[in-house]
Amino acid sequence: MSQGLTLYNTLTRRKEPFAPIDDRHVRMYVCGPTVYDYAHIGNARPIIVFDVLFRLLRHLYGADHVTYARNITDVDDKINARAARDYPDLPLNEAIAKVTAATEAQFKADARALGCLEPSIEPRATEHIAEMRAIIERLIARGAAYVAEDHVLFSVAAMEKLPRMPAYGSLARRSLDEMIAGARVDVAPYKRDAMDFVLWKPSKDNEPGWDSPGGITTKGRPGWHIECSAMSWKHLIDAFDTRIRCDDADRNVFDIHGGGIDLVFPHHENEIAQSCCAFETERMANVWMHNGFLQVEGEKMSKSLGNFITIHELLETDRFGGRRWPGEVLRLAMLKTHYRQPIDWTVRALEESARTIERWRRVVVEEGAELGNVDSAFTDALADDLNTPKALSQIHKLMNFGRLADPTIPEEEKVGAFGIGDDYSGFASSTDRQVAASNALACLMLLGIDIRRKAVAPDLRARIDALVTARSEARATKNWAEADRIRDELTALRVTVKDNKDGTASWEIKE
Repeated sequence: MSQGLTLYNTLTRRKEPFAPIDDRHVRMYVCGPTVYDYAHIGNARPIIVFDVLFRLLRHLYGADHVTYARNITDVDDKINARAARDYPDLPLNEAIAKVTAATEAQFKADARALGCLEPSIEPRATEHIAEMRAIIERLIARGAAYVAEDHVLFSVAAMEKLPRMPAYGSLARRSLDEMIAGARVDVAPYKRDAMDFVLWKPSKDNEPGWDSPGGITTKGRPGWHIECSAMSWKHLIDAFDTRIRCDDADRNVFDIHGGGIDLVFPHHENEIAQSCCAFETERMANVWMHNGFLQVEGEKMSKSLGNFITIHELLETDRFGGRRWPGEVLRLAMLKTHYRQPIDWTVRALEESARTIERWRRVVVEEGAELGNVDSAFTDALADDLNTPKALSQIHKLMNFGRLADPTIPEEEKVGAFGIGDDYSGFASSTDRQVAASNALACLMLLGIDIRRKAVAPDLRARIDALVTARSEARATKNWAEADRIRDELTALRVTVKDNKDGTASWEIKE
């Protein structure tokens, strides 16, 4: 790689060279799911984006020198409501356990199908109640939080009076009046100020509850924001306390905090406020990264519009575009747009990504490609604030190398590829083509797109295509016996066939 890593920092609104606090270890925290329902395709974006960053950091610093924490929120009012709805005959706490276990398992399965590595650690909120209480007690002691009617609330006004604290609203770049106007502010008589937010609240007898901080005698449970402050502190700061090499000012700061753009305010703003007040620091994390919004076919995704699509549905049903979409196709479609830009999730984009994946697989098989070296132009693109569109263009060049006579390849991709001069007009040798394809394969692996496992030799592909076509023809003429015979032959080849709504059929090799 010829250049260093630069990342766009939401806090400063500019791209900056990245340097870890401790040059021996990079620490990153990303807000994970609240496990009450299937994750939707908008949730998939931060999962994929920060997995790419995790992979890049491991590539640059070494796998043993990066810690990535992504939390599981398993205590929340939405979880309580879903549990009561789905298991009305069970005690609430038992119902909650069933909902969170099943939903967490599904989320992890979806993430794996999208090609994501497991984070270094996935802390669950309910396993960190002690850390939450400890932070809340520190906030009360500093005068940044107060107890009212069995609640503990953070005081924005009190924070602003403490020395060396960041201004509340500095991440969102909003004034206090703008934040009040744009936020869903809970109106409660026990709040001193409209912007004060809940750190701890009382639980009803049948709800999850723990011993409360602040001298409160009733059972309670944490607010949303305090959970992430506690888990990031526990696993990225406290766990490194005896090992971290940094100035005292950075002792309670970690490197990168990520999430969707919708979390900037109030969630991340409130995380910063409570963490900085509790640990007397000017920053919670050095770099704040946020991915852009996602819409579906030009419209905001919502259940009322009927375009609310889960990752599970895309992987397992034909609801979107009349077919199932493999995880690598979903991932490629997501990475074609720069992570900070809004993305329009369309059937057309998925179809284009599916065709690209199939063409790359053919190249890998035809050239006998194996894992090569990651291309420097590719890593330069990724190191420029995760410029995945530019990185993918380099993969296209490597995959197209030696195929200059292919009329389907744009002319601009036929020149300058793989270090060949623009005046090159011949064909690359078979060895050079294999090296280029092998290097392209290594680049794809760094992006988390593994096309090797489903690569099909050309002769087998031709045979399967012929069988699938013959089966479709038999079905069209209602020759069910012949269709069943061909299906059995395909099954013997470990081929699964999907009949699409438009009368066509698609297939894939079983894992």
